[in-house]
Amino acid sequence: MDTTVVERPHLALGVSMLDPAPPGTETAYVAMGCFWGAERKFFELDGVVSTAVGYQGGYTPNPTYQEVCSGMTGHAETVKVVFDPTRVTYAEILRRFYENHDPTQGFRQGGDIGTQYRSAIFYVGDQQEKIARQVTAVYAEKLRSSGYGAVTTEIAPAGPFYMAEEYHQQYLIANPNGYCGLGGTGVSCPVGLTTN
Repeated sequence: MDTTVVERPHLALGVSMLDPAPPGTETAYVAMGCFWGAERKFFELDGVVSTAVGYQGGYTPNPTYQEVCSGMTGHAETVKVVFDPTRVTYAEILRRFYENHDPTQGFRQGGDIGTQYRSAIFYVGDQQEKIARQVTAVYAEKLRSSGYGAVTTEIAPAGPFYMAEEYHQQYLIANPNGYCGLGGTGVSCPVGLTTN
């Protein structure tokens, strides 16, 4: 049983993080290093109706933060992004994802080292997989031509998403001077070249 209890509403958007996604919305799951800074990149994006941070992509049910940081669960620190596709496309979500971290670093993001900090897209359905692979291929070539190494982003079907402890949710709003180690490459991601 999931013992994580998040009772308060979203600190930026004022919505419940536990309610089912509103009709007409879609959900994206991305991992791009420490989820504190990653979540902020998405709840600030127009068209996003809710976000939450949690653990995904591993094999341990209902992990704690300490367990994930041990590297023994296989989970990545993941952001769940609920968005209105009439206002922001999935490809645009992926552009925000790619432009705000370095997807060539393997099991790390800057000074944050470990499997939980890996770059990953956990897709929902065939269309998201198709777009994820297209955007990744285009961006990988752009990075290569800019002198970066191979993209190490994992692209896999979304498994169970385990909500992180309440104090992690919208961490940088609750802690304005909190740590954020995210940094992009400075290379733009041309999503207009892909199929939305």
